[in-house]
Amino acid sequence: MRTPHSAPVALLAGLSLVGVLAGCSPAASPDTGAGTGTQGGPYADGTYTESANYQSPNGTETVEVTMTLENDIITAVEVVGDGDNPDSKHYQGEFAGGIGAVVVGKDIDEIAVSKVAGSSLTSGGFNDAVEAIKADAS
Repeated sequence: MRTPHSAPVALLAGLSLVGVLAGCSPAASPDTGAGTGTQGGPYADGTYTESANYQSPNGTETVEVTMTLENDIITAVEVVGDGDNPDSKHYQGEFAGGIGAVVVGKDIDEIAVSKVAGSSLTSGGFNDAVEAIKADAS
């Protein structure tokens, strides 16, 4: 038969066990990150530029991405395309005009661009350039 006090006693016993087990775990060490970024982040603050290629119906296209990082946060971005075809120039221009609203203010590790302002192919080159920037900033 349960008494009115058995539930609080069981709860207290469970909490005591958790406290004892927590005392047996190794001490936590601070995350210093893999790079030289400030405040424990893995990426060094600075402005980085990388180019990357992607395939379009008009052939291989290239975009140049310049990105500024502060504490792993993207504070500025500029994209310049090299398209010769009018369609390529149009889509690269649309992408360049809209990318800032998508990535500025976000952690570089949390962005995954798929389509910006109607341009979906340019994002492939952009994402590859971002990966190269991460490597540069590490």
